[in-house]
Amino acid sequence: MTAEPTAGVRPRNRKQLIVEAAGRVFSERGYHAAAMEEIAVGVGITAAALYRHFPNKYALFAECANVMADRLVEAVDDVPRDAALTDVLAAATRVTVTHRASGGVHRWEARYLNREDRRLLRAKFAHVVDRVTEAMGLEHPSPEEHLRAVAALGAIGSITMHHTSIAQRRVEDLLLASALRVIATDPAAGIGDARFVELPAQPVARTRRAEILEAAIPLFEKDGFANVTNGRIAEAVGLVPSALYRYFPGKADILAAACLQAAAVLAQAVEQNLRGVADPHDALVALTATYVAYSFERTALTSVANAELVGLPAALQRPLVVAQREHIAVWEQQLRSARPDLDSRQARVLVHAGFGVVVEAGRRLRWHDTPGNRAAVGSLLVGALGL
Repeated sequence: MTAEPTAGVRPRNRKQLIVEAAGRVFSERGYHAAAMEEIAVGVGITAAALYRHFPNKYALFAECANVMADRLVEAVDDVPRDAALTDVLAAATRVTVTHRASGGVHRWEARYLNREDRRLLRAKFAHVVDRVTEAMGLEHPSPEEHLRAVAALGAIGSITMHHTSIAQRRVEDLLLASALRVIATDPAAGIGDARFVELPAQPVARTRRAEILEAAIPLFEKDGFANVTNGRIAEAVGLVPSALYRYFPGKADILAAACLQAAAVLAQAVEQNLRGVADPHDALVALTATYVAYSFERTALTSVANAELVGLPAALQRPLVVAQREHIAVWEQQLRSARPDLDSRQARVLVHAGFGVVVEAGRRLRWHDTPGNRAAVGSLLVGALGL
């Protein structure tokens, strides 16, 4: 075990070091799976020393969520008010990439903040969006213009949600260019000659196992995975809690099974909607329409999966990671065919940027599922890719 430094050599920025280490752990493991002891080890101090700075895990978590928001606010506010939009987005990109490992906490884990802390966090991000719309030259931005600003920040923030290895300057340039294209995209334009896409029908829950999966996801979305007991899931399907174990070893297995089922649905939809499509641009339009449809129709599950998968045991995560990589590989192949200027890493970064656009734009639209909203989000995703 690393011994705690003596008072004479204690670093003056210890609290900052703790927050950085904690942000990485929360981002990697999720709020509930993160342990204060692990965070302490990451800083090279004892757990007792950690508690001298933060009274409990929640206080440390709230600090981590706010630190990234404060960094973004400071970065965009340091840019002169008369500066170009590129300068504002570049500042947001730079601070996000610099703190990539710890900067994703607020995107999903903020659901575990209390109401007042969530309100404060939302106000900070709203300020960042306002700075972007101001730099767009919009004194009274319309809902569509707000949507473009939010989506552009979603493209930038996507870098905190994956581990593609790429040089900092290269990724900053990629994300900035992607965000600027999103800003320049007209959401009302749609995605051109997109074919009608269909997702496989949601399977009817004819077995007790399927009923459990169907009942558990809305509970996880509403109250958070960690706060839903096996007893509540069992009650929702008319079982006694002990009977649940005849179908699943534990709650984590329920979430993993639901996510695998959804991944299979998405893979089937991609195969179906790409059938007979030879042109890579047309293929990317079909992929976009499919992914957007999936995101709107499976909102509860995708929201839970994005927030909770990091906390699952490695053995349950593994097949889900494989499914995700296989899906991204399809996008990467088509994107590199459509844009030969991209290498493999650049293509993956842009695919994730597109997914980030869908997440933030969908949230902005409250996932209200209409043809117009699907077309708008699809347009912004295509813009992020640079097609």
